[in-house]
Amino acid sequence: MTDSRLIAASRYFVVYLMLAIYLIPLFYLFNTAMKTKTEYIISPVAIAEGLEFANFKEAWEIGNFSTFISNSLLYTISSTFFSIFLALFAAYPIARRYVKFSDFYYLLFIMSLFLPSALIPQFVLINWLGLYNTELGYILLRTSGTGIAFLMFVGYIKSISRELDEAAAIDGSSYIRFLFSILIPLIKPVLATGIMLTAIGTWNDIIGPIIYLSDAGKQPITRGLFAFYGQYANNWPLLACGILIVALPLILLYMYVQRFLVSGALAGSVKL
Repeated sequence: MTDSRLIAASRYFVVYLMLAIYLIPLFYLFNTAMKTKTEYIISPVAIAEGLEFANFKEAWEIGNFSTFISNSLLYTISSTFFSIFLALFAAYPIARRYVKFSDFYYLLFIMSLFLPSALIPQFVLINWLGLYNTELGYILLRTSGTGIAFLMFVGYIKSISRELDEAAAIDGSSYIRFLFSILIPLIKPVLATGIMLTAIGTWNDIIGPIIYLSDAGKQPITRGLFAFYGQYANNWPLLACGILIVALPLILLYMYVQRFLVSGALAGSVKL
């Protein structure tokens, strides 16, 4: 009994330790955002004496975050939507081996994860198509990489019985109807995981906007935060507010899909 209690206690210790590692920086960031500039200079690590929510309003207005967040939402929602459905449309026939050389195509997708970035060819192509410094060009660039979502979809779909395909064919279901009515509800866990990973990659991208978006009015929130930091690097309360504003949409997305993340990530890696 003593050994079992010791094992249980050690597990709880590890869980609480990991929780502290993640929450303490967030608490420090929020605590900094709730201070005035003078209060922070006097004691950076002390608990805030009050709740200066006006800092968020000030940071939002002077940082022009409304424009940057609108751009990021456009890029993230559009590229995530198209990336996920392209990955799904490619993963299903390859997982079921409905196309010739399915294993070869699957191997190509795996190899693409380890190849160097095709930055120069992409830049030349975007210029040639006349899509440089356009929202469409950047969305297409972010959509072109289905990445890990495709591999997860293939692994998950392989675990679904083929009898569903046969039953749908007997009932006269079309390919598109089968995907939307039967397959997507069955793969919600891995779908949520793919959405989260793809959205994070697009939302946090800063190299792409620097290269492909020269117009400040078209740049996403990462560039806005970078410019905000350059202007207010000495005003840590406002800077902390800006960081929290940038992180909030992804936190809300995670809270919505977190119940699917663990099961989706595991299910996509069990059967290959």
